[in-house]
Amino acid sequence: MPEAPKETYDQQKKTMEEYNNMYEKNKKSLEFIEEVTENADHVQKRVLFEILTRNSNVEYLQRHGLNGATDRDTFKKLIPVIKYEDIQSDITRIANGDKSPILCSHPISEFLTSSGTSGGERKLMPTIEEELDRRCMLYSLLMPVMSQFVPGLDKGKGMYFLFVKSEAKTPGGLFARPVLTSYYKSSHFQNRPFDSYTNYTSPNETILCSDSYQSMYSQMLCGLCQNNEVLRVGAVFASGFIRAIKFLEKHWTLLAHDIRVGSLNPEITDPIVRDAVMQILKPDPKLADFIELECSKESWQGIITRLWPNTKYVDVIVTGTMAQYIPTLDYYSNGLPLVCTMYASSECYFGVNLNPLCKPSEVSYTLIPSMGYFEFLPVQRNVNGVTNSISMPKSLTEKEQQQLVELTDVKLGHEYELVITTYAGLYRYRVGDVLRVAGFKNKAPQFNFVCRKNVVLSIDSDKTDEVELQNAVKNAVTHLQPFDATLLEYTSYADLSTIPGHYVLFWELSRNGCTTVPPSVFEDCCLAIEESLNSVYRQGRVSDKSIGPLEIKVVESGTFDKLMDYAISLGASINQYKTPRCVKFAPIVELLNSRVVSTYLSPKCPKWVPGHKQWCNGNEER
Repeated sequence: MPEAPKETYDQQKKTMEEYNNMYEKNKKSLEFIEEVTENADHVQKRVLFEILTRNSNVEYLQRHGLNGATDRDTFKKLIPVIKYEDIQSDITRIANGDKSPILCSHPISEFLTSSGTSGGERKLMPTIEEELDRRCMLYSLLMPVMSQFVPGLDKGKGMYFLFVKSEAKTPGGLFARPVLTSYYKSSHFQNRPFDSYTNYTSPNETILCSDSYQSMYSQMLCGLCQNNEVLRVGAVFASGFIRAIKFLEKHWTLLAHDIRVGSLNPEITDPIVRDAVMQILKPDPKLADFIELECSKESWQGIITRLWPNTKYVDVIVTGTMAQYIPTLDYYSNGLPLVCTMYASSECYFGVNLNPLCKPSEVSYTLIPSMGYFEFLPVQRNVNGVTNSISMPKSLTEKEQQQLVELTDVKLGHEYELVITTYAGLYRYRVGDVLRVAGFKNKAPQFNFVCRKNVVLSIDSDKTDEVELQNAVKNAVTHLQPFDATLLEYTSYADLSTIPGHYVLFWELSRNGCTTVPPSVFEDCCLAIEESLNSVYRQGRVSDKSIGPLEIKVVESGTFDKLMDYAISLGASINQYKTPRCVKFAPIVELLNSRVVSTYLSPKCPKWVPGHKQWCNGNEER
C-alpha cells in the first residue's frame, strides 16, 4: 500500500513527459511548414540546385548538354518537358541491370509501379533509398496538423485497412511494386518507434499478409476487438474502405463467433498472422452480442459510429474519381467528417491538407516546397453541352517548355498540369494531374485536385483512358462479325451500385441479317474488352478483387439519337456534338438504362500475372 502513491506519481510524470515530447514534436512540425511555405521560392531554388549538383554527371543530363549548370534558366532552356515514353528506354536499361548513372547518381533501389500505364503495363518510377526518409517526413506532418482540429487523438488508436499488393522483380533484380507496398515492407514502417499517432489496431503482420482475404479478416477482427479504443478509421482510397465495410456485412457472423469464443477462424492459416491476432483476441461474449445486435439490424446506416462509437472522422482519399464514393461513406458513417490528409503519387510525395475538416469538395493541398522541384503547365477547358473536357497538348514547343510557371507564380483560380523534377532522377516530368489554385499558405500555393488527364473510367486505382477503351471495344466487336452485326455507337460509365464497382458499356447495334447473336458471344465481347485493358485493371479483377466483371448493356435502336437530343437541350452545339465515351451525369445514365434490352457480364477473370509481360519468360498467365 505505501507504494501506491509513488506509482501514481511516476505514471503521472511519465504521462506529462510524453505530452511535452509530443507537444514539442508537433510544434516543430508546424514551424517547419511555416518556414518552407514562407520561403517557398528560396526552397525551390535550393532543391533544384541540390538535384542538379548531385546528378551533374548522369547520362540523361549530359545527353541534353546541361554540363553542370544548376540555374533555373539554363535548366529550362536545355532540359525538355517529358512524358514517360520519352525515358522508357532509360528505365528499361536500368530494369535490365544497367547500374551506370543513367538518370541518378545514387543507385536506383527499386521501381515504384504507377497506377498509370504505358502500352498497357504499369509505369516504372525510379526511386532511391533516401526517398523513404523524404516520404516519412511528409507523413510526420499529418497528425500535428490534424491535432490542431481534433484534440486527443493520441489517447486512442486508428483502425486503418492497409494492404500490400503483388510485387515482381525486374530482369536486373530490382523490386517493382506499388509505393505503399514498398513503404509497408520497409524498416521505416515495420520498425517505427512507438508513436501514439501511428498506433493502429492492425498488427504489422496482418498488414503484410499477401492473402487479401486473410489480411482483411484479421484486420477487421482486430478492429472489432478494440472498438472502444478507435478514434479514427480509414484506408488509402474511399473504395478500399467501402470494401472493408462490405466485407464486414458479409462476414460479421464469423467475426462475432471468433470474439465470443476467443479463437480464430481456421480459414486464417498464415501462422504469423494467427500468432499476432491471438495476442489481441480474447473471449468476449458481451462484445460479440453487441456486434451481432448491430449487424443484424435491417439498416446499416451509421454502422461505423454504431460499432466504433468514439470515431471522430474517416481518413480516406475522396478527391478526383474517389468523389463518387462520398454518398456511400456518408451513409455508413452518419456524416462523419471525410478527411483527405495528403497528396502523393508514385513519382513523388507532394503536399498536405492544412484544413483537414473542410468539405470534400473544398479539399486543397499545400505543396511542400522541399519535396521536389515543381513547375506548372497551364491547361484550358473545352465546354460543350454535357462534356467539360480539358485540353492538354501531347507535346510542347521549345517556347512553351521555357514558359512553364514556377510554384510561387501560379495564379488563383487557374488550372495547371503538374510537372516535377525529383531527387530520384525524373526531370521536368509530366505527372498528368490537373490542379486548380485554391489559395495560398504564405508564399506556397494550395491546390484542388481536379482530375487525372484523359481518364474516362476508374473504379479503384485503375485508370482507363478513351484511346484504350476504344481499342478494347474494337477488339471485342470482331466477335459480332459472323452474325452480321455491327456496333453503331457506345458509351460507358463506372457503376458503383455494386461492390466492388464495375465498368458498364452501353452498345447500340445494327443487325444486317436475321441471325440472332447468342448471349455467349456478348459474354465473349465482355471478356475480350477486359483482356484488352491495362494491367492495373486486370490486377484489380484478378488479384485485388477491387473491380467486378465488366457488363455490356445493349440498348434500343435510336438511343444515341435521344442522347444527342438531350445534350442539345442542355446547350450543346449540334455541329460540335460528339458522343461522350464516358457518362457520369445521372439523368443521362437513367436515359440509357431506360432503353436497355439485354445485359451480359464477363464470364471469367481476364489473364494477369505480376510484373511486365516481357519479364514473365513465357510463363502461363492465370
